[in-house]
This record gives sequence, structure tokens and C-alpha cells, in this order.
Amino acid sequence: MITINDIVVRLGGNTILDGANASIRPGARAGIVGRNGAGKSTLMKVLIGQIEPDAGSIDMPRRTRIGYIAQEAPAGTQTPFEAVLAADVERTNLLEEAETCEDPDRLGDLYERLIAIDAYSAPSRAARILLGLGFDEEMQGQPLDSFSGGWKMRVALAALLFSAPDVLLLDEPSNHLDLEATLWLENFLKSYPATLIVISHERDLLNNVVDTILHLQGGKLSVYPGSYDDFERQRAERAAHLAAAKASQDAQRARLADYVARNSARASTAKQAQSRAKMLAKMQPITALAEDPSLSFDFPPPDELRPPLITLDLAAVGYGEKPVLRRLNLRIDPQDRVALLGRNGNGKTTLARLLAAQLPPMEGAMNASGKMRVGYFTQYQVEELSSDATPLDHMTRAMEGKSPAAVRAQLGRFGFSGHRATQNVAKLSGGERARLALALITRDAPHLLILDEPTNHLDVDAREALVQAINDYQGAVILISHDRHMVELTADRLVLVDDRKAVEYDGSIEDYIDFILGRQQSKKDTKNGSGKQAGKSGKPSAEEARQAQQARQQAFEAEKTMERLQVRIDKVDRILLDPDVAANRSREHDLEELSRNRAALARELADAEELWLAASEKIG
Repeated sequence: MITINDIVVRLGGNTILDGANASIRPGARAGIVGRNGAGKSTLMKVLIGQIEPDAGSIDMPRRTRIGYIAQEAPAGTQTPFEAVLAADVERTNLLEEAETCEDPDRLGDLYERLIAIDAYSAPSRAARILLGLGFDEEMQGQPLDSFSGGWKMRVALAALLFSAPDVLLLDEPSNHLDLEATLWLENFLKSYPATLIVISHERDLLNNVVDTILHLQGGKLSVYPGSYDDFERQRAERAAHLAAAKASQDAQRARLADYVARNSARASTAKQAQSRAKMLAKMQPITALAEDPSLSFDFPPPDELRPPLITLDLAAVGYGEKPVLRRLNLRIDPQDRVALLGRNGNGKTTLARLLAAQLPPMEGAMNASGKMRVGYFTQYQVEELSSDATPLDHMTRAMEGKSPAAVRAQLGRFGFSGHRATQNVAKLSGGERARLALALITRDAPHLLILDEPTNHLDVDAREALVQAINDYQGAVILISHDRHMVELTADRLVLVDDRKAVEYDGSIEDYIDFILGRQQSKKDTKNGSGKQAGKSGKPSAEEARQAQQARQQAFEAEKTMERLQVRIDKVDRILLDPDVAANRSREHDLEELSRNRAALARELADAEELWLAASEKIG
């Protein structure tokens, strides 16, 4: 049990956590949610001991192993595979000691512990985790310094997952992941055997993984059982009850105040008036659930242009002399909503830069309306905002020549009105900086919005507001996002970027997710962008899907059993082949007993292999 007892944290003169309380049971999957700036990351740092609270305490069992990603990404000549293996410090130390140990008893203890922690299957586990997070075999062997910061953070995440701590703490783990890796992570966390505490704004992850929601608001924690949707329903019910209770109390306060005002001066009713005045003074006001009125996204409407906005005809695009994408045929019309799908590194951002005219076509043709204005959002724009400047400073420079009223109006569309417009960027949350960047790129009312991962710093409520703004926007949108909830609610066209091509995907985002998870017939459909499944209706029946899922689970369990049995057989073989054992038979190393054990293990391995083969055939 992890118990958060009346935690108080003050930073920079501000109270971030103010008497926060919660209990997290062993094996729970808790999601911490709250608006940007509510103190979620601060609470996480208190849990790992990085911040000492001003008051209160964290209670948890002694020797609990807590896992949390370090702020600095791993670097150096070490490979991702080596970095992940090194994360299991106990395994590394045991193997090093076993290399030089000469004490037979100690060596036996070492091998026993190595088997207990599944040490010999560690390389395959490390490779699978890295593969799930997007590292193919070649990438796993490259030096860390050859990767970007986002890929290095994937290595850090892989190392944390591999270390399998008793309490796994994750702060926005999907920020550096594409949709494919996010889905893999979600499935991994579903089966995580220990306690999980995750800060996330991914509605789907919170719905599919967690069983408890810790809502942080006003420095305090409220615990809600269930998924994020369950939390929203309970919060809406609570808000309705509070609103009704507040209305009733306000009416009662008004009656009491009226009675006191009319009867205080009269001797016959003065005592009753005094009694009611005391009652009024002691009445604790009921506060309705706070909603942030500054949460706003409102893209200005562009003037009309005749279609098409952009056409690509057998175009190629890349860097230097090497094309990343070839034979591109694409048309973008006003009010199109196009989501680009595909793994990071396949060329989604390259295609976006071509459409934004930041890269010229290397082959073929690209035709765009001469009057078209493009707003292109990337995370780099958020990071490059001047910390010493205010939103008003940024917008005034960007809208040079425009009136102060026009500048203020554009800021107001995105919630920066009044004093919020004159706060230094350094004091803004990540979500507020993202809103400012969106305000800046839409200042000229663009006809085409290109949004490359716009949700990374936005909380769940802000994401919902952005979804609404995209749907209300009168221009065209190109969206790159790992938030499948946003893609599902906004995109009416899907384009799959894969195998150096970008082709229309004939299916829904749910079809594509099924595709990623291996529920479709073959990879060939992915490369052709068809997204169609076998059968007369184009999709498997619910029973077929259930059987396929069951077969995959059986294959996975059989594979784990095979790995475990092989490790045990290898240990027995090392002992049997040791000449010292043959010469000095003892009760611990009885050759006949070892031979019988090995035969039994071999039979179990054969049975596991049969199960694996049978399940694999069902998967097809």
C-alpha cells in the first residue's frame, strides 16, 4: 500500500500541493489527471523522493523498488540494447560475479538467483521491448549518440520497463511515441504485474489501462474508481450535485440575510436575528467545480479559395539527393481533414514539410494555390518561444503593422486576455505555450493548418477543446498525432506513410489499430494501404477476432514457458558437463537425479513447443 498523507508542497512562493491525500493499493493501475499546472509532476517527484514536502509524508513498504525515467536522456557510444540490459543492475552484478567466482556454493547461489530473476531470457526480453518501441534490429545496435532526443527518451523508457520495478511511475510516457509504439506500450502496461502510477492525457490509455483515477485539483487529490470515462461520468454527477446544493444554499443564505436585515433593529425579533446572523456566518459556502475560462482554441476563418489547395503529381521529397518519399499523388481541398499515419521515421513530417513548402519536390510536380496561406505547428515552435517575452510581445512582433486591438483579439481567441497576455512565457505551463504557438501560426487566418503532434503538452480537457476547434475550423487540416481519440473525432481521410510511399488508407482508425495489433490477414494490405480484411464482409466476425486474440495469448504464454524451460535445461547441462561434478558426486549434484530432471524438462519443453505451434497455426 502506498499512502499519501496530507502532502503540502510550496514552490516559488506558490502552494502546489495543499493537503493531498490518497491510498494506492498494491497492484493498482492508477492514473493521475488534472489540468496543466495542477501539480501532477510535482506529486510524482514527491513519490520518488526528488522533492521533500513541506508537510505530510509518503508511506510505502520498505525495500520497495521504484522506477522512474531520469530527466536526462541516455547518451554515449553504448547501444540501446546494451543500455536496456544494463538497467537490470542485479542481473549485471550477478553475471559479473559469476564470471570470477571460484566458490562452488556461492556459484550455485548465483545461478539459482539468476534463474529466479529470469536472467538468461533477458536479452530476448530487452530486444522485444525495444522492438515494441520502434527499434528494429539494426537500430538496437547503433550508438546512442546517433539518435535524436526523442529516440533517446524511448531508450530510457525501454530501460525502465525492462527493469520491472515494484512501483512503475510514468509521466506522459507516450509524448515521444508514435501511434504504433503507443499501442504496444498500452498492451505492455495492461499486463504489468506490479503497481503502476501514470500521468497521462491520453484518454484511450487511461480507459484501457488504469483502474483508478487520482484527480488533482486545487492542490488536493480525489480518488475515483474505474477508467477515465468512469471518472468523467462521476465528476459530472458530482458537479450536478454541487450545483444543486450551491443553488439551495445560496437561496438559504439570501433568506437568512434578508431576515437579519429586516429584523435586527426590532427588539422583539433582535435575538432571532442575531441567531440567524451567527448561522449565516458559520455556513461554509459550497464551491462549484472550477472550470478554467481561459481554456480556448478558436481558429480564425480563412477567406474562400477554389479547390484544390494542393495537388501532388508523382512527386518525390527528401533531403540532399536522397528521396524519403517517392511517387506521391495527393490532393488537398478546402475543409479536408487528413490524418497522416505510420511509424516515426517513415516520412510523415517530411511530407508535412513538403505540403508547407518548406521542402521542394525533388521529382514530379506540386501545384498549390498562389493565395493559399499555411499555418504549420511543430513542437520546435513551442520550445523556441522566448521565455523573457510575454504572449503580447510575441503576437505584437508577429502581427507587425496590425492594431493593438487586432493583436489582443487574436490572443483572446486562445485564452490570453487580460493579465494572461502580459505574463512572461517562463511562467506559462506547457499547454499554455502550445496554445500560444497555435495562436501565432493562425494569426493570418490560414487556409491550411498542418498540426504535427499538437497534443503533447495538452491535458485531456484542452485536447477536447482542440478537437472542437478543429471541427469548427473552416479551412483544411493535415494532422499528425498519436492521440487516436483526436484522429477518430477529426479526420475524414487517412493517409498511410510507409515503404517510401504515401497512399490513401481505405478504412477507419479502428481498422488501422487492428492492423497494427496483428488482427488482419497479412502485411501486404498495409503496404498497399487497403486496410481490408478477409471474408465476404471485409472484416472478421466477433468470434473469429476473439479466437485470434486467444490464440495470440496462448502463443505468447507458450513462448515464455519455452524460454523459462530452456534456461533451466541449460543450467542442468552446464552442471552435467562440468568435469568436477563428474569426479566429485554429491547429494547436490547427483548425476542420475540431474538426468531425470533434464528428461522431465525436455518433455515439458516439447509440450510447450506443440502448444506454441498449434496457436501459431490458428493465428495464421
